[in-house]
Amino acid sequence: MNSEKKKIHFVDSSLINPTNPITINLIGAGGTGSQMLTTLARMNHALTELNHAGLSVRLWDDDVITEANLGRQLFAESEMGFHKSVALINRINRFFGTNWKAEKRKFEKDNLGKVQKNMQSVMYISCVDNVKSRFAIAEILDGLKESRGYYRNQSKYWMDFGNSQYSGQVLLSTIGDIKQPNSEKYETVANLPFVTEEFGELLKLSEAEDDTPSCSLAEALEKQDLFINSTLAQMGSSLLWSLFRNGLTENRGIFLNLKNFQSQPIKL
Repeated sequence: MNSEKKKIHFVDSSLINPTNPITINLIGAGGTGSQMLTTLARMNHALTELNHAGLSVRLWDDDVITEANLGRQLFAESEMGFHKSVALINRINRFFGTNWKAEKRKFEKDNLGKVQKNMQSVMYISCVDNVKSRFAIAEILDGLKESRGYYRNQSKYWMDFGNSQYSGQVLLSTIGDIKQPNSEKYETVANLPFVTEEFGELLKLSEAEDDTPSCSLAEALEKQDLFINSTLAQMGSSLLWSLFRNGLTENRGIFLNLKNFQSQPIKL
């Protein structure tokens, strides 16, 4: 008889019954980030209808909208030349009545190597398209691990999205240990490692991939399929929604292959 306990991560209680909206830094407003912002807005509306405090999102991206972004990313021809973060946040705020914020710059330390106050949040969701940015984010969040204290917006979780042309993954990490309740039924897991810790060598091997901007939609589709970003965003959002609704998870991510329509949960 197999008596091995199922591994479970219990979500930090501050996400389940928050006094104030949960602060989220969404990093990247491209193919996945633009889709993810919309799912977060829908999630916020649903949560507030369920008497939850909801979400407060700050979107980070220094890029501007070009013709190559139309169609695959959620931008219109009339928005060309605007910053992606500003165009998306303005649209979401008008549609959903939110007061979310846009940053027209990269999510990185200032010239003095310091993390600014508006870079601190309960959750971080990264939708970046290069390895260097992931390691830069990990470095910032590593520093926040060491400065954890009893204050509002204490950093708790990092959800990272990454993809190639037809495949991708979502991985949930904790920023430090999350206190777990005593359980006789489950083996509780307090720490979920960063993607840069667990798959760092694989990320470095893929560092040489071409990340030059595309000049047209046709050229962009040679790098990323039309629906890989939206499918990945929906699956990652479903994982995030389950954290809020169930308060626990046995999965910390998903591997997706859109070419053969297969998905595989990443167990704890």
